[in-house]
Amino acid sequence: MTGVPEQIGRYVVDRELGSGGMGEVFLAFSPAGDPVAVKLIRSDRLDPVTRARFEKEALIARTVVGTNRVARFLDADPYAERPWLAMEYVPGQTLLTHVDGTGPLPVPLVASLGALLAEGLQAVHAVGLLHRDLKPQNVMLGVYGPVLIDFGLGAFLDTSKDTLSHSGMIIGTVRCMPPEQALGQTKVKESADVYGLGIVLLYAATGHYPYDGARWEAIVGQVANPDHAPDLSGLPVALTPLIGSMLAHDPADRPSLDAVMAGCTSVLSTAGLSPMEARHALIDATASDERVPTPPGNDPPAVWERLAKRAVGLDEAETDSPLDSPPPVVSEPDKEDAAEGAGDNEATDVSDSPASNEASPGPAIEAPVPVPQKPGRPPASLRVAEELRARYAAQPGL
Repeated sequence: MTGVPEQIGRYVVDRELGSGGMGEVFLAFSPAGDPVAVKLIRSDRLDPVTRARFEKEALIARTVVGTNRVARFLDADPYAERPWLAMEYVPGQTLLTHVDGTGPLPVPLVASLGALLAEGLQAVHAVGLLHRDLKPQNVMLGVYGPVLIDFGLGAFLDTSKDTLSHSGMIIGTVRCMPPEQALGQTKVKESADVYGLGIVLLYAATGHYPYDGARWEAIVGQVANPDHAPDLSGLPVALTPLIGSMLAHDPADRPSLDAVMAGCTSVLSTAGLSPMEARHALIDATASDERVPTPPGNDPPAVWERLAKRAVGLDEAETDSPLDSPPPVVSEPDKEDAAEGAGDNEATDVSDSPASNEASPGPAIEAPVPVPQKPGRPPASLRVAEELRARYAAQPGL
């Protein structure tokens, strides 16, 4: 993709936040002005099977409750020319950036990080989903504590093992791959997220990964080899038994998330800290002063007017979310392709490289059947536009 899109779905794009193996991430604003992080998926992920899997997981992702440790899944469109998903925007820096800039965290703070993230993962697993891409750059350190991001992309991580041969990949994601995925095994379970959390905690405590090398092939070979033990050098003694067990080669040998939480709180108890005290200490040590950004070069009235004009352009017949519409009907040949591709040939994506700038056309998919509006209820886009216009007109002096 070239340049920054002006709008993705109903969200007005302000600027790019970053890019990676899955696509580009943009800071955007809802018609009412709420900041969100919107991710556009790479063009080479566009196939009917992946779109259908993404729709299924996106619908489930909206049901995750009971945790403040996972960025909320807001909206998605699996059948757009380029699929996208909108997540809660979490101000702050990643764990990777913090550790690389200031050094490893003290033992009690690593234990607090582990307990909080394990609790968040429990809420994800409770609805039958996995994160599947846990790594230091997917942990944001915000003013309320650590938050997992990129949740909801699991469908796009279930690509074939051939993904390993793609060129231009960054080694960072390969270093965080659990052995079962490096071996090409399919249908990973909750223990894969336990392994990923172990890598996050190892990096938080030491600043390095369990496996490393100059080429991704060498790293995958180390991860897949049961006789090649993970590098735990520099790991404090108090954390070694727990993190070492989380990085066990055999998924059956890894602890449950309940056991991880118990191990982390035990470390805190030994240090004389309650979980609440440790959480506050973690926030004090890692949270930056970053606040929700305002689009540069735009005063508030200009932003409202811009949002109002864009909102008017939305299709008045569409529902509040693309996920609330029936999925497109896939043609018969695509259904056959989907049947062939829906087997067990699923491993994780290892690419963390910038997305391709050339958007390939998606598969031939029929347009979704329009969903009639509820009687007496004006379209959401029209309501928002009118509210924004009224707010803008009421403050001409700003």
